[in-house]
Amino acid sequence: QVQLVESGGGAVQPGGSLRLSCAASGSILTMHAMGWYRRTPGKQRELVAAITSNGSTNYADSVRGRFTISRENAKYTVYLQMNNLNVDDTAVYYCYADRGPWYSGLLWGQGTQVTVSS
Repeated sequence: QVQLVESGGGAVQPGGSLRLSCAASGSILTMHAMGWYRRTPGKQRELVAAITSNGSTNYADSVRGRFTISRENAKYTVYLQMNNLNVDDTAVYYCYADRGPWYSGLLWGQGTQVTVSS
């Protein structure tokens, strides 16, 4: 079975930085994209950043210019460098993996808490 394991969350002050990591393991035949969603109670789930198999990246407007997503294809590992964090970035960040059109849903990591407060 494929598992996604996340790490790197924590608590920082506004303006601080964190780097999230997500590693996929198990029997992986295909991988179309990986990235992070985030969820705050009372708000809709938001796609934060994604990177596709060809290296293309996509960012939410709210994080563009502050966050950078990268990958290590051989290890199916992705990283999210988060700079200039603000209180609105506080959320549980969930790594996901999209294995393409032959799979009916996304794989999800366990989630990692990011808290930004002064």
